[in-house]
Amino acid sequence: MIKVAAFNGSPRKNGNTAILLQTVLDTLRKQEIETAFIQAGGERVSGCRACYQCRKNRDGRCSITDDPVNEWIGLMRDSQGILLGSPTYFADITPEMKALIDRAGFVSRMNDHFLRRKAGAAVVSVRRAGAIHAFDTINHFFTISQMIVPGSTYWNLGIGRNIGDVREDEEGLATMTALGENMAWLLNKLHGG
Repeated sequence: MIKVAAFNGSPRKNGNTAILLQTVLDTLRKQEIETAFIQAGGERVSGCRACYQCRKNRDGRCSITDDPVNEWIGLMRDSQGILLGSPTYFADITPEMKALIDRAGFVSRMNDHFLRRKAGAAVVSVRRAGAIHAFDTINHFFTISQMIVPGSTYWNLGIGRNIGDVREDEEGLATMTALGENMAWLLNKLHGG
């Protein structure tokens, strides 16, 4: 079965980023795609230490073992699609999302590029500005990892400041639905669904 893992980089567990990600996941589930939702924001995670143990060990794991990132990397490896969501923090992503990107990216590159040809999409929530830079940060990870990025009807972002405000962003929600439809189509083409 095709599986998509969504990682919420916001420390707000039920905030705007989670709402946007769940909109994409709801659309994927309607296409009979298995989904997983991971709350990454708010976790205590370490950034990459550039120790290169992932290159030496080649076991598909990061040498840092006192946080959940290895579990998340394993889920990424076992999924055909990956959604990375983040609110906009000073025109970029949250530190938890950056740690996941850096560590998963290195581990994948040092282990036969296991993220290659998986589908990946960024989802960003924003109060006002800076979302495109956050969106680009996530997409840079996808493209350097040789992943395939489906598009939507607009950039994958929703506007809202307070929890739940994105529910009033009709265009943002429609963008997430179209993203889910396009990701489902792509995954079915890639995996014969």
